[in-house]
Amino acid sequence: MDHHREEYLKEKVSLLPPEPGVYRFLNSEGTVIYVGKAKNLKKRVSSYFLASKNQNRKVQVMVRQIADILHTVVSNETDALLLENNFIKELKSRYNILLKDDKTYPWIVVRNEPFPRIQSTRRLIKNGSRYFGPYSSAWNQKQMIDLIRRVHLLRSCSLPLTPEKIKEGKFAVCLEYHIGNCLAPCVGLQSEQDYARNVSMAADILRGNTKEVLDYLHSGMETASAGLRFEEAEQYRKKIELVKNFQSKTVVVSSKITNLDVFFLLMEEGEAFCNFMRIKNGAIVNSYTVEMKLRMDEEPREVISFAISEIAERIQGGLCREILVSAIPNQELFPGREFHIPRRGDKLKLLELAEKNARIFKIEKRKQIEKIDPDRHTERIMEIMRKDLYLDKQPRHIECFDNSNIQGTNPVASCVVFRDGKPSRKEYRHFNIKTVVGANDFASMAEVVTRRYTRVMQEGGDLPDLIVIDGGKGQLSFAYGVLKSLGLEHKIAMVGLAKRLEEVFFPNDSTPHYLDKTSESLKILMHIRDEAHRFGISFHRQKRSLNFIKSELEEIPGLGKKSIEKLLKKFKTLSKIKKASPEELSQVVGKQRAEAIKTHFETGQ
Repeated sequence: MDHHREEYLKEKVSLLPPEPGVYRFLNSEGTVIYVGKAKNLKKRVSSYFLASKNQNRKVQVMVRQIADILHTVVSNETDALLLENNFIKELKSRYNILLKDDKTYPWIVVRNEPFPRIQSTRRLIKNGSRYFGPYSSAWNQKQMIDLIRRVHLLRSCSLPLTPEKIKEGKFAVCLEYHIGNCLAPCVGLQSEQDYARNVSMAADILRGNTKEVLDYLHSGMETASAGLRFEEAEQYRKKIELVKNFQSKTVVVSSKITNLDVFFLLMEEGEAFCNFMRIKNGAIVNSYTVEMKLRMDEEPREVISFAISEIAERIQGGLCREILVSAIPNQELFPGREFHIPRRGDKLKLLELAEKNARIFKIEKRKQIEKIDPDRHTERIMEIMRKDLYLDKQPRHIECFDNSNIQGTNPVASCVVFRDGKPSRKEYRHFNIKTVVGANDFASMAEVVTRRYTRVMQEGGDLPDLIVIDGGKGQLSFAYGVLKSLGLEHKIAMVGLAKRLEEVFFPNDSTPHYLDKTSESLKILMHIRDEAHRFGISFHRQKRSLNFIKSELEEIPGLGKKSIEKLLKKFKTLSKIKKASPEELSQVVGKQRAEAIKTHFETGQ
């Protein structure tokens, strides 16, 4: 493996998410040579590139041919298994053997017949029957059928239960009735209406809709308990537990969906990502994401139209007739195609899965830029903040202030500094509030900002590009008044960040500004605000603890201020002073005072 390709693949692997999904290895010609599934994409793909003598010859040969890696994230391992099989069948990748045959997955069918049976099948026949699945294994399917029959007691026989034959008495009850697995509709002991209700609830379970089923079972359990039929109530309770432990079917495939395409467009901060998924016979057979650089403030309609056009050129056989989208494109560009924005059901789940893949792709690209070109990454974020906060220049140097006190006691404040969007901890500062009595956050904020920038100007220090005040209009107004008094209102920008709704306030504007919750600008503002709060709280607790120790030691007769300071310098905490031996205390404050300390703590006086 040449050095350039090795570095490129290492970079791709390092950015893979630790989530379940399917990966594809491509050769230098862009052909998929291997498809695999993983519970953790990052760990699984990394294992191929670890130097190991245990790798067989086939793996070694394949790894030498890898030129690129693609991946698709799914919700769970079952989805990954099914999607892997779909890709293998569609792509016919060279190095795949498992799941490459034309074996079909099992489905569950609700037969279109009187007193419908619920059975296993591998054939989908359009005769009015309803199909659910497919399931990733026959075992999973069998477990589901077993659950349905145990909850709803549906028949398993193949008798043609027409109303005429039942009325004529053509049938007799079998062993299933005697052991309690069937309610014998064959001899009229269960009505067709009651049976149909059970079938309907069974179909709800297969769809993953269990609320009505649980309501029915809870009602039955309560009725049985009220009638002192405790064995019957216990049976209902067991059925409730069975339904609650049920895991709904995968969203990767659906018998209700035939052939369609899915496009989800993600537009954020001058960039756009569009994830494409091809659904064939109800299963995902292709998926990838394209990235677009936006030139101006294009509308989603324009961007998704461009993305679909570009992707359509890569798709074998062109676009499907039905297309699910997150935004309706210019339909004149795609004659004969029907575009829909799904609102519920399996189609909405497919669009949500496309959104998840688009977002993960975006995060990976950002991480890649940050790792390979950190200056470009910083420039992008700083420019976003400049635009979002209407600043004249990028906020490369940000300072944030926060007050900390409990009912006015031990009031302190903190100032934290961020450089290029990251903490500069060596520049953090603590402040003891000196001129304010009681809990007055406004006055405390004014004092701290005054002291901070009066000293910076006196020493010729570096003024920040942006000041963030932890609080709303009140704190911001007092802090901005200080800037004006110092003549800095035109040199330093200032904003306030309120905690409740993360509102951003600007000086002389009572209307709050709301940034997008996913905005990187808001994330940085929240980070620096939380850091200021953490730093201030830790200092406040330290000061409170120190004052408590001093007050405790001041109660000891003969122990003066200097002796207390010596003890704190040596032992740091009150618990260590209590545990110290008389000899250790004598070395610090003398024998007489040491005896007084030990007596005080031993007697509690």
